[in-house]
Amino acid sequence: MSLHLSPLDLMTKLISFPTVSRDTNLPLVDWVQDYLDGHGIRTHRWPDPAQPHKAALIAHAGPDVAGGIVLSGHTDVVPVDGQPWTSDPWTVTERDGKYFGRGTCDMKGFDALAIWATVEAHRRSVARPLQLALSFDEEVGCTGAPPMIDEMLRVFPKAASVIVGEPSMMAAVTGHKGGQGFWVDVWGFEVHSSIAYQGVSAIMEAARLIQWANEVNAANAAATPSELAAMFDPPYTTLHTGIINGGTASNITAKHCRFDLGWRAVPSDDNAVWRDRVLGEIRRVEAAMQAVRPEARIDVEERFAVPGLRPEVDGPAEALVRAITGDNGTHVVSYGTEAGQFQDKGYSAVVCGPGDIAQAHQPDEFITVAQFNEGHAFMQRLVAKL
Repeated sequence: MSLHLSPLDLMTKLISFPTVSRDTNLPLVDWVQDYLDGHGIRTHRWPDPAQPHKAALIAHAGPDVAGGIVLSGHTDVVPVDGQPWTSDPWTVTERDGKYFGRGTCDMKGFDALAIWATVEAHRRSVARPLQLALSFDEEVGCTGAPPMIDEMLRVFPKAASVIVGEPSMMAAVTGHKGGQGFWVDVWGFEVHSSIAYQGVSAIMEAARLIQWANEVNAANAAATPSELAAMFDPPYTTLHTGIINGGTASNITAKHCRFDLGWRAVPSDDNAVWRDRVLGEIRRVEAAMQAVRPEARIDVEERFAVPGLRPEVDGPAEALVRAITGDNGTHVVSYGTEAGQFQDKGYSAVVCGPGDIAQAHQPDEFITVAQFNEGHAFMQRLVAKL
């Protein structure tokens, strides 16, 4: 029997693995799998065939029956490059009632609690199973969860409810926005800027699309929101560009411009409809470019697609979390999680985890000791229910 580590011991170990999304997460997965195997818990990993240096890990504690609970977290974290940390980001440091370290809040604190609960469920021979799901590449578009969920459905009995432990201050979050994002490569035709009308500036054409996004945002903001959309801040779908690069010189029409274009959609809006709308505007701009220079074009590469989490009527995941926490408030968030992906696969899903999302991705990221302890109390009550 392996040593039964405390939640803090587990978080300290997980933080020590620098699992930035651009890098491998296999050392963390190896360690967690060995730890769970040592307790006699059934584990299974799904290695990404497209990225051999990454894998998801799933586990099942309790009887081999359907109807259990999934505790879902991601193993990847955002970079610390250029951030002014006052302590080692890969070491948990306690001061002023807070645990500092990259991922303490988002979301290795929850992962540690979920691992602790999985071991505890096994030790206590629960009557209803508890499953663990640790994904990868959440921070770059929630791309690691869908194949992991498919693998869970293949190798384990299907659970009834999923608790995604993104930081929510232990509130029951029942809805979040979805979204999709593209890389857009605009290819123009270079001429001297004094005769710009004879060429096509990739930057100027990219600006048309970005300005269109601004105009759509303004129109959405001015419209009356649906009842569901009104729950969100802001209460409408938003388009955004965060990165842009292009051009070679100030007196030449730009040959190439690359930028990202994405949106965060309220759950009452269909991602597929927004996809068609955005692509339609891209093709309209492209056609105007090609009327000047036929060789001009716009290439589009999909970055990610994340479904929203729709509030459920009498959802068992929500009911479970409310019964444990006593939270009867209505909570939705504008960021995306893997909860919508579980929901799309037929699970009841809710977001509930310790910590404040405002601390995520920040230098000196932290989770308060009180929030971490509240998360531990939640897991104790969850295991007791099982």
